[in-house]
Amino acid sequence: RAGVFEVLSTTGDTRLGGDDIDQALLDALIIQTGTPPSPAARARLWEAAIAAKHALSSSDSHLLTLPFFDGTRSLEVSLTRTQLEAVARPIIEKTRTHCQRALADARLTPADIHQVILVGGSTRMPLVHQIVADIFGQPPNTSQHPDEAVAMGATIQAGILEGSLRQILLLDVTPLSLGLETFGGLMNVIIPRNTTIPCKAGEMFTNAVPNQPSMLVRVLQ
Repeated sequence: RAGVFEVLSTTGDTRLGGDDIDQALLDALIIQTGTPPSPAARARLWEAAIAAKHALSSSDSHLLTLPFFDGTRSLEVSLTRTQLEAVARPIIEKTRTHCQRALADARLTPADIHQVILVGGSTRMPLVHQIVADIFGQPPNTSQHPDEAVAMGATIQAGILEGSLRQILLLDVTPLSLGLETFGGLMNVIIPRNTTIPCKAGEMFTNAVPNQPSMLVRVLQ
């Protein structure tokens, strides 16, 4: 018997991710060093900031060392998880609104959620676990590999689309509204977000001015 999985809602910020935390930590380290680094030193500091973020997901402190950081002097900075979380909290808190919006779109409350499964590299951070538990009223399920789960999901979806995987039926939704740009630069929504796909929709449009010889159609999401 085929398994049927239905997506009720999806939302998020496609411009928000772990790189934002890396950048915020880098900026904090540059302020701590006292002088703007050269492009080469900045690249080394960026890599060291990422390594420190990874280390602080499993330990309370990390010693960041960069020998001959700017060609002449070395850099040694002791970072704590508390310092990282102070930098990362404003960024991670931005996801709270999206979680609440997804619940509202699905007409659910946190009490209706059986499990919250985390995927993606940044979900290794203990602060993410704390904020998720605060939003949904339960600790998240971290049993899945945060990186491999994304790749496995894409592979399963590809198998469904290709037709080689027939035991699973996934009723997905479009994460963003789809429409056309109309006169005045406005977007006319034709397929609202969270519509189950595949779907078909249509609407009749007319030219904006009399005797218009051509029309540029802009598809927006």
